[in-house]
Amino acid sequence: MMPRSASPTVPESAASADLHAHHLYINRELSWLEFNQRVLDQAMSEAHPLLERVKFLAIVCSNLDEFFMVRVAALLRKVRANVEQLSIDGMTVPALLFEIRRRSAVMMTDTATCWNARLRQALAEQGVRILEPDDYTAETQRYLAAYFRTQIYPLLTPLAFDPGHPFPVISNCSQNFAVVVRQGRRTRFARVKIPPPLPRFIAVPHSRSGRAAGEHTFAFLEDVVRANLGDLFPGMEIAGAHLFRVIRDTDVDVPEEGPDDLLESMDRTLKQLRQAPPALLQVEETMPERVLNTLVENFEVEDDIVMRTVHRLDYSDWMALHRLPLGHLKDAPFVPRVLWGARRDASIFDQIREQDCLVHHPFDSFAAVEGFLHQASADPLVLAVKMTLYRIGANSPLIDTLIAAADAGKQVAVLVELKARFDERNNIQWATRLEDAGVHVVYGVENLKTHCKLCLVVRKEADGVRRYVHIGTGNYNRITSQVYTDLGIFTADAGVLDDVLEVFNSLTGYSRRKDYNHLLVAPVSLRARLTTLIEREIEHARAGHAARLIVKNNAVTDPAIIRLLYRASQAGVNIGLIVRGACCLRPGVPGVSDRIHVRSVVGRFLEHSRMYYFENGGESEVYIGSADLMERNLDRRVETLCPVRSRPVAAHLRELVLDVYLRDNERAYVLVDRAYHRIERGESEPAIDAQQALLQWHAGASNGEEGFRAG
Repeated sequence: MMPRSASPTVPESAASADLHAHHLYINRELSWLEFNQRVLDQAMSEAHPLLERVKFLAIVCSNLDEFFMVRVAALLRKVRANVEQLSIDGMTVPALLFEIRRRSAVMMTDTATCWNARLRQALAEQGVRILEPDDYTAETQRYLAAYFRTQIYPLLTPLAFDPGHPFPVISNCSQNFAVVVRQGRRTRFARVKIPPPLPRFIAVPHSRSGRAAGEHTFAFLEDVVRANLGDLFPGMEIAGAHLFRVIRDTDVDVPEEGPDDLLESMDRTLKQLRQAPPALLQVEETMPERVLNTLVENFEVEDDIVMRTVHRLDYSDWMALHRLPLGHLKDAPFVPRVLWGARRDASIFDQIREQDCLVHHPFDSFAAVEGFLHQASADPLVLAVKMTLYRIGANSPLIDTLIAAADAGKQVAVLVELKARFDERNNIQWATRLEDAGVHVVYGVENLKTHCKLCLVVRKEADGVRRYVHIGTGNYNRITSQVYTDLGIFTADAGVLDDVLEVFNSLTGYSRRKDYNHLLVAPVSLRARLTTLIEREIEHARAGHAARLIVKNNAVTDPAIIRLLYRASQAGVNIGLIVRGACCLRPGVPGVSDRIHVRSVVGRFLEHSRMYYFENGGESEVYIGSADLMERNLDRRVETLCPVRSRPVAAHLRELVLDVYLRDNERAYVLVDRAYHRIERGESEPAIDAQQALLQWHAGASNGEEGFRAG
């Protein structure tokens, strides 16, 4: 038991504070934009290797596209439906949209400036040259003209739009030329889409570019297409060619007509999304009003969704530059620790039965998860495998492993979440393939997304049937496990396994269960149980006992939870929030959130792990799982938080992992009032980079050394 502390003195004004007051909250959308700004800061920072900075630049643009596809599109739907609604901080929808557009326009300009004023020249100094048309030599022009005829021209399809030709379907995020052609006195319009399969950066051989061997020279695909558009319109004059792209609403609202129809409904919905309303129309600054008006009229949108830019469109394609084989311009490679390598003479199940096993990606290899499932597939003693799949990627080996388990006669049941945004098409294909192989496939709970990460194995052993489970914070995806920080725990704890089995029964069958013994499960009990745990800290604080709460997750936006955290701060609970993205809570408000501290860490890897620590008067508890503190996670998704029942594992998470994130002074930002600020490290203060420290610790653990120790 921790020593007693003095009972906090709560100002009388704090007790009467209106915790619903708008000024106590930060707007969710604007908070997310601040997160994306922190990513852009990494592109600007010389602390990262050059190609890593280019990678961050691409991520900023990819993030912003998704933001418009989802969040801005949702706000526009409210406008079209005449919904008058105030955000948590008191903004009307039109006012919020105006501020989003203003802030996004600044971010797009800053992104382009970062490229043009910083990264492009730095790359050129390292032998990576990106040409503008004015840079072409005569030899380069001849090479690119020949490249156009053989590699690009066959894929281009000019589509006229006039009274005899309907306005073509413009696919989401595609780059297109609005081409103005003239024949005599008659002017016509056409659209030419730049084919997505083609590389945005066209490599120019050094012999054709005038550059030295060993250097990398590229031309932009859109420049090459623009220069050769005349080939598509023989006998016509090209009066203008103006790039544009459209970002569409990608929200999937699938009519749930019954399990037999869900695949068909999802497929139909995805086809309808091809013509979903635009959330952003991005055009070149030089586009004439007549051309822009034509686009606006045919897209049937208002002028206020248009953004003009004097720079290039869609910097997300810059990720291709990060793939250049220039290791000296990237982060140093590392070899992740392999969990099951330490005891090759024992089965994975023996190790899990002996003690809970923690994996922390990417510092630990995802091979641990794949090995767990592979051994379950191959082991003749395994009777059944049950798994949830949310986003597993385009070429996941897990599908083959699950099919192999079914072929081996094991009972295999898989929940495939068809409504996982941006992975719907992949998941339809996986579901169909699994069903064809005889796997029992279900598509989730009606009106809910299944977001929990569970893999259950049932095994017949000498002393009876035993069960083993992996519970994670991130998707079963090998690719993202290499760039996202996520946690997973393998356990044979009977109490946890009883709850996991009940969760699977509710997913594949019917259940009216209202609570679970150990797991916190949304939407059944997670909100209520979290509330109870926070209120328990409040009671400890009031009784003078040790009271502290630490949360590490991706978002804190739920109003009821924020009000509860305010109450906890008022009662004397010390609260540390490590929030990657949107945070609607305002820390440091006198009498309301004095004891709440918020930080965000943006580093080499995308922070994605979710942990919840409760001091509990000295009898601390740690939970990991799939849920953030958002309304959708608490009320509209199937989520699980799992107690870490192993004391050594819980101590590791608190004393090493959470502690080093709380002490990070290299990659951390702190939220002061409504703005994030980089931590100012004193000259004599040692530098602490949480992700680098964890890399060092795992490297030491792999070598049998102590590794990094917190404190």
